[in-house]
Amino acid sequence: MQTVAVIDYGMGNLHSVAKALEHVGAGKVVVTSDAAVIREADRVVFPGVGAIRDCMAEIRRLGFDSLVREVSQDRPFLGICVGMQALLEHSEENDGVDCIGLFPGQVRFFGKNLKEDGEHLKVPHMGWNEVSQTIDHPLWHDIPDRARFYFVHSYYINAGKPGQVVGRGHYGNDFAAALADGSRFAVQFHPEKSHTHGLQLLQNFVAWDGRW
Repeated sequence: MQTVAVIDYGMGNLHSVAKALEHVGAGKVVVTSDAAVIREADRVVFPGVGAIRDCMAEIRRLGFDSLVREVSQDRPFLGICVGMQALLEHSEENDGVDCIGLFPGQVRFFGKNLKEDGEHLKVPHMGWNEVSQTIDHPLWHDIPDRARFYFVHSYYINAGKPGQVVGRGHYGNDFAAALADGSRFAVQFHPEKSHTHGLQLLQNFVAWDGRW
């Protein structure tokens, strides 16, 4: 039986993610902060919620920045929400925070005066939004283009390499909703809260061999 490790660094909706993975038949799902257990896992999920400065402080304190670089190279790896943002180079949040740097690019604030066609948009961006699939990827299997997923975020990703953007969203600005590179896949939305399409993405992750 395969093991899926959900990295616990104190920031994330960990048990909802774990239960959703179990629901789609992930095998043994372990929520853990034990580096040895994470290294032994067949697949790794890196969730996150909250302020990026607090997240990165815990990630670095636990040595998970180097661990994430290591384990994401050779097995299926999924970053979710702030877990995705932490994989970028830098975030504007909290006056600027350096992140892990697995994906080139910046995490930027939507702004206090975000508008669409003259209409004021609330920040954080919270609720259902379409994701346009820009590149065919195994994790999009059986998910229609422009399917809707559930988002909660005040900061968005401006990717440094357009070729790594496999899904795009729009909320006042275009933003990277999904990034991929080798065995790494990361999403800004919450698949565990996105009903049918989110569960399908998690099921695809469980079946994925890390190649595309």
